[in-house]
Amino acid sequence: MKPNRAVVLLSGGLDSATCLAMARAEGYAAHALSFSYGQRHAVELTAAAALAESLGVEEHRILHIDLGLFGGSALTDSRLAIPEDGPGDPEQIPITYVPARNSIFLSFALAYAEVIDAQDIFIGVNAVDYSGYPDCRPAFIQAFQNMANLATRAGLEGARYRVRTPLLNLSKAEIIQQGTRLGVDYRLSVSCYQADAQGRACGRCDSCRFRAQGFAEAKLADPTRYAPPKGTKPTANPP
Repeated sequence: MKPNRAVVLLSGGLDSATCLAMARAEGYAAHALSFSYGQRHAVELTAAAALAESLGVEEHRILHIDLGLFGGSALTDSRLAIPEDGPGDPEQIPITYVPARNSIFLSFALAYAEVIDAQDIFIGVNAVDYSGYPDCRPAFIQAFQNMANLATRAGLEGARYRVRTPLLNLSKAEIIQQGTRLGVDYRLSVSCYQADAQGRACGRCDSCRFRAQGFAEAKLADPTRYAPPKGTKPTANPP
């Protein structure tokens, strides 16, 4: 029997890498989908490709859309500064929120799933250690799943799409522990909102803070490569 197919959204970050590993552990033939969407750096796409190869996907596709045309987020508009002073007001949605990003990504994933006859879509959203994004909430995921089964030919013909969120209620430490057990090489992942061209993390943005805290709480060595602090002169290589 052929394994069931699944579409897995793969950003190149820690969470999506773990989500992919979990889909593979369930026996799915994973079709990974990444996006070049006008984000600040493309190095996360290099990371996504490396993770897709490492974790053994059937296919890895990168779609090109430009959400930077609309702006509205520090991740797609270089004129807006990435916050570096820790989480802000929990009642306010942070400037790193990209308007409707998960709605857009899941819509592409749904189209892909319908074409390849996959009924499961995996996305690494998290409602515990997250930055207050509205499209990471369980209510949003349920609403999109309901829509998927109403808006597609496959749904009308009896298919039942499921939006799978295995990380939804896990802490960052628990996510890292799960991924480590499944063999995820987190050295390949890039989580930083403003990583440099070599994929080195800033160590100051919210994403870096959550990641570092997760490794510390998981009691595992943090494999993240960090860029030298601003103003630091590179040291000479030893003879």
